[in-house]
Formats: sequence, C-alpha cells, structure tokens
Amino acid sequence: MRIAAILIILSTGWILVQGRSRQQQHSFSKAAFYSVMASGSADSVTYQLRVLKDAVIAGKEAYEGALLMKKAGLIPNARNKLNLFKEGRRKLEASLGRDTTNTELRFLRLMIQENAPGVVHYNKELDRDSKFIIKHFGGLPQAVQKVVINYSKRSKVLSAALLERYI
Repeated sequence: MRIAAILIILSTGWILVQGRSRQQQHSFSKAAFYSVMASGSADSVTYQLRVLKDAVIAGKEAYEGALLMKKAGLIPNARNKLNLFKEGRRKLEASLGRDTTNTELRFLRLMIQENAPGVVHYNKELDRDSKFIIKHFGGLPQAVQKVVINYSKRSKVLSAALLERYI
C-alpha cells in the first residue's frame, strides 16, 4: 500500500514536470513571433497561432490578427485569403481601438499595411503610424526596437535614419 502511494506521488510529480516543460517549450516569444512574421512559411504561422492560442499576454489579439493577415498572404485559396485577412484585421484594429498609444501595435499594423495587396484597401494609416512609431520609438523594449530598425531598412515608409535619432 505504501509503495503504491509513493508510486502515485512520483508519477503525479512526473506528469506535472512534463506538463511544465511542454508549456515552456511552447510559450509565446516575441523573437519567434517576429521571425515568423519575416518568414514566408504558412506552417510556421500556423504553429505560432497555436502557441499564441494558449498564451496569456498583453496584446494577444493583436498578435493573432497580424499572424492571420500574414497567413492570408501565404495560402492559395482566394476566398480563404480574404476571410483570414478580414478576421485578422478585425482583431488587430480592435486591439488598437482599446490601446491607441501602443507603439508596438502600431508597428504591427504598419508592417501589414505596407505589405498588404491594394485590393484589400488596408493602407490608410501608414503615414500616421510611421510618424507615431518614430516619435515613440525610444519607449519600445530594446528587442522590439531591433526588430523595428531591421524592418525599416527595407521599408518605404519607415526611415531607419529617423529611428536611430530617437535611440
């Protein structure tokens, strides 16, 4: 009886440790998120969406929205593309509506708008977001600043030279 109780306790502990390691293995990382956003892999986007689903983070809906719009550009079916894009747009814009002064969310929108096809008419905030990002760049976490600077090197609306003045 005693041995059975010890085995149950040990196996419960093992299950808890395994659950934690799996959770840590699949936890949300901004570095991984931005790497996926820069990639051209629909599978990577799908995986990141799964990771994000279980994450408890600020701005979760905005990250999901950005990933959905990114995925829309990577899948072949036109109808699915448009539906995914619209869903992502709703999520990102809802997040921005609740937090209009969040520089990182503005950056997410700028990345999507700059690369969205003209047919979706999602480009009206490019200039305003670019100016906002430049003005508030110094308030971003350093890791996100690096992502913004790297993106700005190939951006037509976000100037790396202007950003570096605000570091």
